[in-house]
Amino acid sequence: MRVLVIGATGTIGRAVSQALAGEHEVLRASRSGPLRVDLADTATLDALFEEAGPLDAVVCCAASGPLAPLLDLAAFPDTAFTTALHGKLLGQIALTRRAAAHLPDAGSVTLTSGTFPAPLPDGSLGALVNSGLEGFVANAAHELPRGVRLNAVSPGWVEETLRGLGDETTAGTPVAEVAQAYVDAVEGVMTGRVLRV
Repeated sequence: MRVLVIGATGTIGRAVSQALAGEHEVLRASRSGPLRVDLADTATLDALFEEAGPLDAVVCCAASGPLAPLLDLAAFPDTAFTTALHGKLLGQIALTRRAAAHLPDAGSVTLTSGTFPAPLPDGSLGALVNSGLEGFVANAAHELPRGVRLNAVSPGWVEETLRGLGDETTAGTPVAEVAQAYVDAVEGVMTGRVLRV
């Protein structure tokens, strides 16, 4: 298969690209790579699909969001809250709409949400985005045409990310295990599922 991985320069994106590359042709896209894209800019999504050519699957690992103080309107005003929704939530929805039109019958789209093991200080925006994405996947999977499949991977803390932050890593999942969930979504037959790792 020809698989487009968006966010291929991040910790998860690199691991997913490597895990898929053994069996598939992987095209790597990011804000700074040879294939450039920014989920918050739909024009770059349109250009990406034009440049990428025929694809069998699209995987989005470019899905980060800021911690946002819910009640501090001076530090994080409503406009900043709304802007933060454009990348991870609305950007992945825009990606799905374009990918579904671009992919062949039975193609695959895999998005990224996220899991907090417990309520996280300043994590309300992330919880909103992740819940919204998971609800979108569950419903939109049944609206996509021609058997195009839609799933999401919902990683918690990644061991390598925690190590890079200088934090304790025992609560993290190894990135290779996270990457395998994306491979399962691409190569499997499931749709409308959220894979938690």
